[in-house]
Amino acid sequence: MRIFFVFLFLFTLNCSSNKVSNNHGFKSLQEKFKKITINKTNKNDMLKIIGPPSSVSNFNKNKWLYIERMKTNQSIFKLGIKKINKNNILIVEFNNKGILKNKKILKLNDMNDIEYVKAITEKDFKQNNILFNILSSLREKANAPTKNRAKNR
Repeated sequence: MRIFFVFLFLFTLNCSSNKVSNNHGFKSLQEKFKKITINKTNKNDMLKIIGPPSSVSNFNKNKWLYIERMKTNQSIFKLGIKKINKNNILIVEFNNKGILKNKKILKLNDMNDIEYVKAITEKDFKQNNILFNILSSLREKANAPTKNRAKNR
């Protein structure tokens, strides 16, 4: 039994108190954001400073997106649930000549929680109009013989 406690004690000493972080995308995007200047930096400079973009807009080929995300394990008791520590998105837009005309960085605090609309869409037609009454009575008459045949069998 003493061997078990010694082994358990040594095992807990070897466990690291550092939390494991998973990085996705580019590192230190805020510092690179400071290095680029509007009306001076071009597409080639962007490729040298930051690298190729994470994504290019489908609607505007002159809009590039760079993503940086860092998730960290919270604790042993939370069973692998990770917390988002960094979530930066750099949006740069170039003019037709390839020179930077706009830059914007979105941070973790800029993330929005999406709330779904709980309202129910009302229908435009009414079931008490004359046409609806005529069609529903025709449907009932068309289905009536099948009901009678099923009862007679």
